[in-house]
Amino acid sequence: MGETSWYSDDEPGPAGSSTARARLAADRADTLARAAALSRDFDEIVAANSLVAVDDEHDPDGGSTAFERAHVASLMAQTRDHLRELDQALDRLEQGRYGRCEDCGTAIPPERLEVRPAATTCLRCAQSDRRRPRRTA
Repeated sequence: MGETSWYSDDEPGPAGSSTARARLAADRADTLARAAALSRDFDEIVAANSLVAVDDEHDPDGGSTAFERAHVASLMAQTRDHLRELDQALDRLEQGRYGRCEDCGTAIPPERLEVRPAATTCLRCAQSDRRRPRRTA
């Protein structure tokens, strides 16, 4: 994603802050565009189904139409979640907490932030979190 450094000596600086803000803003703009496209897709699926008296259970294409609708709805939910994560990252940036692992407090490597600008944990903590068994209560 370019060779612009996010940090100088592992600490956020003014240049790193503006670079982070630009990357987060670009990711947010891309995500908003994706959300708009998914919304249009969903509306087209619903509109196409409303033109035909479709019984999802008995119509040969009904199952695939229902799957398509559910798939797009799921992608829309993921997109909303990502927008929320980006907004939270922008808040952390404003508060001076961006780029620090929320679990251990160390700096999140710039390479990780390039791939996941909204990351809240360093790779080590993210990997250990995946290994922990989920509690079911």
